[in-house]
Amino acid sequence: MRTTQELFSLKGKTAIVTGGSRGLGLQMAEALGEQGARIVISSRKQEELDQAVAHLAQRGIEAVAIAADLSDEAQVNAFVDEALRRLGHVDILVNNAGATWGAPAEDYPLEAWDKVMNLNVRAIFLVTQRVGKLSMIPRHHGRVITISSIAGLAGNPPGMMQTLAYNTSKGAVVNFTRTLAGEWGRHGITVNSIAPGFFPSKMTKGVLAAFGQDKLASEAPLGRLGDDEDLKGAVVLFASDAGKHITGQILAVDGGVSAV
Repeated sequence: MRTTQELFSLKGKTAIVTGGSRGLGLQMAEALGEQGARIVISSRKQEELDQAVAHLAQRGIEAVAIAADLSDEAQVNAFVDEALRRLGHVDILVNNAGATWGAPAEDYPLEAWDKVMNLNVRAIFLVTQRVGKLSMIPRHHGRVITISSIAGLAGNPPGMMQTLAYNTSKGAVVNFTRTLAGEWGRHGITVNSIAPGFFPSKMTKGVLAAFGQDKLASEAPLGRLGDDEDLKGAVVLFASDAGKHITGQILAVDGGVSAV
């Protein structure tokens, strides 16, 4: 019987983290690397990726970066193929890349709807399908982790954000997670989702400026927003053998917002 430390270890494991150049993605890449995994991170901007790789290297984490627009099928295929070439196989896939757009529902631009849905839903499908087919299913092993949101668990309060496409896309990610978990369990693959609440990030900068960090924090039972280490435990649990009997679950990391 393994110790708890051994169950949470990721030594010898490999991981892809999309949207891994900053914010929550970089935090999760850091956590996986700290536990011993070799990492491939992706985003659209090479400069941000280079900075992230340097940051991880300073922490003793082995990581490589591959720039790709994951809303483009051809780039998804090339990205996954190159990641497999670099890593040999993929044990852990963290689908974190995402986008948002604010506008009233009655005037929501179709261009914005398509941008959000393509990156937040279609890209997750394309990346997961290819990683699963080429690496996880043949090896009868894998950990797929989607990053949804508490915005996918409920609507927005009146007078708050106007993010119809984002909420819709994250609701889709929630059920994508549950459905795939049911289908791929027979392949030895777990599929779970982390649903963050408010964390200071580039994506939430506008919301925090508009409504105030103190106000948003006060709405959480814990009275705080997420910080730069609050996703680490959750992603390691789902990625490691400590979570090998957990699948199809949505874990809100939100200071209790979704509980009240």
